[in-house]
Amino acid sequence: TKLILLDSLLQEIYTLQPVMSAADKSGGKVTRVKARWQLDFSSKSGQSAELPSPPGFSAGGAALVHAEGSREADPNLRIKRSWDLALGPFKQVPMNLFIMYMSGNSISIFPIMMVVMMMVRPLKTLFSVKQTFKGFEVGANGVGVNIIGQKLVFILGNLANVALAMYKCHSMGLLPTHKSDWLAFADPLVRTEYSMGGLGFN
Repeated sequence: TKLILLDSLLQEIYTLQPVMSAADKSGGKVTRVKARWQLDFSSKSGQSAELPSPPGFSAGGAALVHAEGSREADPNLRIKRSWDLALGPFKQVPMNLFIMYMSGNSISIFPIMMVVMMMVRPLKTLFSVKQTFKGFEVGANGVGVNIIGQKLVFILGNLANVALAMYKCHSMGLLPTHKSDWLAFADPLVRTEYSMGGLGFN
């Protein structure tokens, strides 16, 4: 940019030199040459006359902004974005499976933290489904949009992540799913018969 401005300045100097030399020979006044980046606001022709565009203005820029706004209001694009949001929990399932495999089944701080995060995040998301899809419930023209299918898919995806966390807890032995976990609540065994040893005499 500096090189372009320097080149323009040199061209203006070269343009002014012949004018000044001609004025010196004739003894007249030197007329000021208008620079290319200079705007003339001295002449007021009328209110109806259009002002020249400012430097760097492009008429296509306003058209691009308008096109971007119309694209944001496109109902097909809004539906596509809502489905992308709804399928987000299902896209996290492969990554959660990989983390479960890498963490192992040992009882240590890292697997426990991983299981807690896998369970807490989907549960918190399930309580904010309405807030998550709030921006897609009303269309660009103010008409309500039916997105029940997207919400159901979103809920199922989060429940799948909760199920993965429960399975990880089961594989680590943190869930009471065996009989030995409930021995404290089991009834004592009742003897059905008694046997006693006998003595033999000759």
